[in-house]
Amino acid sequence: MQIDSKLVIITGNSLGGSVASLFTLWLLEKINLSSTKRPLCITFGSPLVGDDGLQEAISNYPTWNSCFLHVVSDQDPIPRVLISPHNPIDSIYKPFATYSEGPENQNPNQVLEFYEALVQHLNHKVICKDATQLVKRNTKSFEAGIITQLEAIGLVRPQQQLRNNGIDNLITRTERQEKKLVILKRHVFDPSKKLNDMKINMAYLEWYKKHFKDKGIGYYDSYKNLGNLSDLNVVRYKKILTCYWEEMVDEVEKKPQKEGASFRTRWLFAGTNFRRMIEPLDIAEYYNKGLKDYINQGRPKHYKQLEQWLKETEKPASNPSQLKKQNVASSLTEDSCFWAHVEEALISCKLLSSRESSTGEKELSKHNLIQFENYVLSLMKNYAVSPEIFLPQSSFMLWWKEHEEIIRKGIMGASYYSPLTDLMKNRSYQNYATGGLEIP
Repeated sequence: MQIDSKLVIITGNSLGGSVASLFTLWLLEKINLSSTKRPLCITFGSPLVGDDGLQEAISNYPTWNSCFLHVVSDQDPIPRVLISPHNPIDSIYKPFATYSEGPENQNPNQVLEFYEALVQHLNHKVICKDATQLVKRNTKSFEAGIITQLEAIGLVRPQQQLRNNGIDNLITRTERQEKKLVILKRHVFDPSKKLNDMKINMAYLEWYKKHFKDKGIGYYDSYKNLGNLSDLNVVRYKKILTCYWEEMVDEVEKKPQKEGASFRTRWLFAGTNFRRMIEPLDIAEYYNKGLKDYINQGRPKHYKQLEQWLKETEKPASNPSQLKKQNVASSLTEDSCFWAHVEEALISCKLLSSRESSTGEKELSKHNLIQFENYVLSLMKNYAVSPEIFLPQSSFMLWWKEHEEIIRKGIMGASYYSPLTDLMKNRSYQNYATGGLEIP
């Protein structure tokens, strides 16, 4: 959506202020901010709009935050009409973006007079003014910026001596609020600043992964066993990374749609590596507790969201390239829930081998194992699984030994056959790490 290149001002009083805020948010979503001047929304005595999440999201997003100025009288009851009745009557009124309160202990009968005094200074016929001559050289820079903005919207006249108590108070309070906001933003979560630190933690985990690959066990099973000092160190690195990405995902979800989309694209590669490296460790912890069905019952929200964002940007799957085959030895398994599928397959094997399992449980376990075989074969066909699953001491190879025994006993059926079973029996998987395995 394109609008005139002049500055557009949206304003409203009382409930009209809420409508003005909502309209401005809609306008910001539709216009191209890179080629169009941002609108300015000024409200007087407006009730709160949105919940805490919306207020926080807008306040932490400077491009949109700077488009709003809310003026509120201390004695005006209307701004609080939408505050939850469960909150104390004296709940702090805190809208998103910049706001300024009128004089404290003001006569309630003078509330409208206070707003009227401000509105009378607004020249409705002028959309934008040149305010370059407004501020004297000896004016403080912060105050000068506020006065310049007030002049640009017509609240005061160039070179006017600010003797109106209402206007003076508005400038003072706006300056105070803006300074608080500047201090707050210095402490706001800054993902770009922390990302390099997270890469260092990821580098340690890459070393950890390689170290146990050389030992023939794989980092998933090493962490699952927690038998080494380095495994305990990983717990600390994992916690740091998880806290970072939980907060990262939460920040992106709260951002306006357009900003969130570009933000996701920028950080998606790092988030995908985190998910593929760390989620297997969460899966190991989950099944060590004797729990089941991680994917449906125990998977954290931030993993689901990171995976969803990747799917929204992924191109349709195609045959693996030669480069992907050559690099498979150093790649991470694309499905970060792979080991949850392995653990569920191990559970199915135990149910099939147990005499205490019911006929229904055994039939369901057979069905699940067939699905698991097809799932693994599809990953291998697309070179989307790490060769680490074939390490001698891995949980996947443990599954294969149990599954092979079940097949040998005829539990899966007298003439049971599957492409994965044939591939595993012939040890063709040994060619997978070099990219030389072809699966029709």
